[in-house]
Amino acid sequence: MARNTEVVAEDSGVPSVTAVVLAWQAEPWLRRGVEALLASEKVTVDVVLVDNGCTTDDVEVLERVPGVTVVRPGTNLGFAGGCNAGAAVATGDYLALVNGDAIVEPTTVARLVEEASRPGVGVVGASIRLASDPRLINSAGNPVHLLGLSWAGRLNEPEDRTQPEEVAVASGACLLMPLSEWRALGGFDAEYFEYHEDTELSIRVWQRGGRVVYVPDAIAVHRYEFSRNATKYYLIERNRLMFLGTLWGWRALLVLSPALAGLEVATLLLAAKQGWLGGKLRSYGWIVKHTGHIWRRRRQLRRERTVPDKVWMGRLTDQLDATAIELPAVVGPLNAVMKAYWRLTRKLV
Repeated sequence: MARNTEVVAEDSGVPSVTAVVLAWQAEPWLRRGVEALLASEKVTVDVVLVDNGCTTDDVEVLERVPGVTVVRPGTNLGFAGGCNAGAAVATGDYLALVNGDAIVEPTTVARLVEEASRPGVGVVGASIRLASDPRLINSAGNPVHLLGLSWAGRLNEPEDRTQPEEVAVASGACLLMPLSEWRALGGFDAEYFEYHEDTELSIRVWQRGGRVVYVPDAIAVHRYEFSRNATKYYLIERNRLMFLGTLWGWRALLVLSPALAGLEVATLLLAAKQGWLGGKLRSYGWIVKHTGHIWRRRRQLRRERTVPDKVWMGRLTDQLDATAIELPAVVGPLNAVMKAYWRLTRKLV
């Protein structure tokens, strides 16, 4: 770890924030993103830059910038492990996780701190905007479906909201929480590697009696590029199954078992059609191989829960967004069936 000690002295009473940023391969926005964080107003920000396999000289250049600490794990730890490595050396009152391809506005971090300091708030998320048109949303907090699916909330919609509001999940592209809360949660489960780790974190906050809040005027512009590949689908599917297996109660899993089985069949058919069936089958293999970890994690998360399942599950949705699955023609009928089914069975959870 290399720490640049030429930092500006902090004013007493001004909140301090450590922002963790991951450097992976070649990211043209990385330098601008780090500089924008350091230029934040009304807070003091230092940046921990985790070299997750940067293929340019950006890490070496940024290492010389006052307020930047570089962590070199020597391998790609993924988003989950990389954030854990960066947070391990954090010194601020608050911890921010910001994508290397995101640029915050000058007041974004201060607005997030303002909301995160309110009683009962566990984690806050920025308004993630599309770089192609910053008037449009990339994520306004992410919904979570009863079957474990999650997606970017209100994608491509204009932001017309002005007041913070509770959401199921704060997007990991730009979120903030008290460092003490992060450490109480133990950070991310590194086994996620990437995808669903921010979803697990937020749902754990809800399960422990905290609140997750979206802040519409805390803006981070994201160089978002949607991609499809077998590895991505493999990670999303295996992580969704681990997410369900560690956070859902037995009653909920039993009540939802017909719908969960139906989703598995539909996903297998879709994977075969689109050419990533191998990734889907590989996700089952990973789950079987890591059963021990999943059981241990389940026991840990069920012990820490203080909010009954039927209460925190009220934060979930029974409605799929057309962006969540690539079968838009069946979304309407599926939603109608799921809504009726959940209405009849939710009291059994």
